[in-house]
Amino acid sequence: MPHVLSVNLGSRTAIDQSVLGHTGGIKRPVAGPVEIAPVTAGSGLAGDHISDTRVHGGSDQAVYAYAREDLDGWAARLGREIPAGLFGENLTTVGVDLTDAVLGEKWRMGTAVIQVTNPRIPCRTFAAVMAEPGWIRTFTREGACGAYFRVVEAGAVAAGDPAELVERPDHGVTVRLAFRALMTEPELLPRLAEAGPHLTDVLRRQVDRRTAPDPA
Repeated sequence: MPHVLSVNLGSRTAIDQSVLGHTGGIKRPVAGPVEIAPVTAGSGLAGDHISDTRVHGGSDQAVYAYAREDLDGWAARLGREIPAGLFGENLTTVGVDLTDAVLGEKWRMGTAVIQVTNPRIPCRTFAAVMAEPGWIRTFTREGACGAYFRVVEAGAVAAGDPAELVERPDHGVTVRLAFRALMTEPELLPRLAEAGPHLTDVLRRQVDRRTAPDPA
């Protein structure tokens, strides 16, 4: 049964490789329910710290989720333990195919309803946390990026809560496709427009900017 394996929160942690010298991207599982609510800046989870709000958090990146199945795949590949939250995810899930989720699909996790928005783009802070040579390249090549969500209905979520698919659009544009288009295969960018109203402003700007004709 699809469910939330853990809810993970971050506190401000010093790290030299971050632009600001600190990060909230190192998350750890917490006990008990955590409130989730819509935000315009920062994290959608109560008590979760985000340092660089210019590029992290906000309405369309209020919640980040990653599948335990993908973490286990990385653990086998890297030959090391990958605990929940190490990838910076707020929700570690079981039985939810996050990378192949369709943009705009909605999930009820606990009593909150959240909606798939963007792929996760790896940054140098993530690379520093992982301490694996060539990590950004390796993560990008694998393509298992996990998914960002906006909060549609506020609620609370705790480890063990069921994850229930509420709605899935039929346009077929997945998180994986968006990730590939942004990171490795720009020829796919025009396809993202097929997501219509489910394309976030960030993705739409990327599509418009990178598919605009060269000035004469």
